[in-house]
Amino acid sequence: MLVLAQIMSGAGLTAGITVGALLAEEMLGSTGLAGVPSALFTAGAALGALGIGRLCTRWGRRPGLALGYATGALGSVGVVVAAATGSVALLFPALVVYGMGTATGLMARYAGADLASPARRGRAVSAVLFATTLGAVTGPMLVTPAGEVAHAWGVPRLAGPFLLAAAAFAATAVVLACLLRPDPLRLAQELAVRAAGGPDEGADAGEEGDAGTDGPRAGAAAPAGRHDIAVGTTVMVLAQVVMIGIMTMTPVHMLAHGHSAQAAGLVISLHVGAMFLPSPLTGLLVDRIGRRWVARASGPLLLAAGALAALSPAGSTPALGAALVLLGLGWNFGLISGTAIVTDALPPDRRATTQGLVDVGLAAAGAAGSLASGLVVAWDDYPALALMGGLAALVVLPVAGRSPRRAPRTAGTTGPGGWGQCQKPYEG
Repeated sequence: MLVLAQIMSGAGLTAGITVGALLAEEMLGSTGLAGVPSALFTAGAALGALGIGRLCTRWGRRPGLALGYATGALGSVGVVVAAATGSVALLFPALVVYGMGTATGLMARYAGADLASPARRGRAVSAVLFATTLGAVTGPMLVTPAGEVAHAWGVPRLAGPFLLAAAAFAATAVVLACLLRPDPLRLAQELAVRAAGGPDEGADAGEEGDAGTDGPRAGAAAPAGRHDIAVGTTVMVLAQVVMIGIMTMTPVHMLAHGHSAQAAGLVISLHVGAMFLPSPLTGLLVDRIGRRWVARASGPLLLAAGALAALSPAGSTPALGAALVLLGLGWNFGLISGTAIVTDALPPDRRATTQGLVDVGLAAAGAAGSLASGLVVAWDDYPALALMGGLAALVVLPVAGRSPRRAPRTAGTTGPGGWGQCQKPYEG
């Protein structure tokens, strides 16, 4: 059901990416403010992630995700109405509400990991992300047809993809609300409680994976667990800032140098495909060679993307397309590895709330990167933005390379940095 929902919602996730900056430039008449829509719906994603995380903790994944998508559908309708009436005052809050739907699309990856063993967690996350590919790649390609439908209804063509987003998000909300049973987070919590019911069962649960991932929590998180949460979050934030900053201004850069909206849509489609399509391979690498190795690899990939975008001839669609493919791949590496690192460090009873807070930071950083991207391009140019973003991504190398000092293993723990109570030094 998660896979089906992600296929349906994928088209809605890319509406703002593809035409948000162009719609703002048309309505506001300023290239310097073209990054505002992405900043607004990314800010909405931050609010959505916080709310969805709390809803999932209280009621489960099913109502949390369904309500998030329904909210995104409402925001999409608001953007269409704002474009039809020329109301900037309505456009801005509508983009924030639309952003809550995009947050839901990313939060669904955590639901895929709820019932996965630590040894398969990377692949579980990647399966949900991969399912987004079909809708996410198709969405930008439907910019022109959706624009024609919008025009026939008396709505500006650039608002067409938001009509598609409204339908996609609403349908996804219905599918999740009706068919996502049993609730994966609730079931994971029940299994954790059962595993803690007896000494033998608890020991078996602790031996299943590293870091005592699925054991019950006793007391505060261990320092190693807190460190891992910080590392995973930082990796995802860096990948998000660089990706959104460069991606947001690419369509604006292309149209300013004579490319058509269809060419810009094709480049964004290639980019979105690279964001999600490699997910099965990335998940396998995360599980087989390690989370941190894949996290470190995201830095050079993002640097290569920024350098290629900066050096590409402004009129070359293939060169810009290749740069954005690398950009999407680097983001994919950072997101899946970071998600696995964070989820490994969390017990089920704290998982959804903390994951929501992590995605708040992710969205807030993306909003800042999006807003800054328009200002950088207005102040200098697109190549400068791309190169700055690529160089910033290299910060991931020292961040993912550091490991905390772990306390000596003690009896009662469920693994290094586990959640069990320390009773006496472990001997043997």
